[in-house]
Amino acid sequence: MILFPQSVLSTAYFPPVEYFFAIAQSGKTLVEQHETYQKQSYRNRCVIYSAGGPEALSIPVVKDGTYSRPIRDIKVDYSEPWLQHHVRAMKAAYNSSPFYEYYEDDILRILNRKREFLFDLNMDILNLSLELIGLKADITLTETFIPEYPEDDFRNLIHPKRKGPSLLETYQKEKTYFQVFSMKSGFVANLSILDLLSNEGPNAISFLKI
Repeated sequence: MILFPQSVLSTAYFPPVEYFFAIAQSGKTLVEQHETYQKQSYRNRCVIYSAGGPEALSIPVVKDGTYSRPIRDIKVDYSEPWLQHHVRAMKAAYNSSPFYEYYEDDILRILNRKREFLFDLNMDILNLSLELIGLKADITLTETFIPEYPEDDFRNLIHPKRKGPSLLETYQKEKTYFQVFSMKSGFVANLSILDLLSNEGPNAISFLKI
């Protein structure tokens, strides 16, 4: 069953579970590459489950005219030690999970490429995540910027600051699963795909398919 004939998504850094739900339920997925950069979005951040609760990991970007440039042209700022911090934070959050150790080398291989452009890094992460999930998808990039699509435009709907229900909640497909720190702080929904993969491994796809 396909919910979305064609979904439109922003690029994202280790996107949340609902992002992959949208892909799993789409006949075709367009990833936006021509919009101008938007700060404080999933385009350069993800949220993992650390010992202290949800923790946002953000990638700093080179700020030379950032907010007037297409997302495709935004460069990652490696002058800040964000990469080391993210690697340590991911390991601390998921080293005790059932499956993180099986994926860690692949994740580090992607991060250690030190892609110059944020978009390229995010596409590497997207392709790796789809491979690890076992999710086959028809992914293409937008050819031009279109302000609004008539339907299934999730570019701004999937956003860390959005207060409304996630796509999983909207379609009543939100399911709980084991999380390392859930006994202490309870289940936290719609975190980065890292959380679902680390805790559910090959079973992650069952949380995305109807």
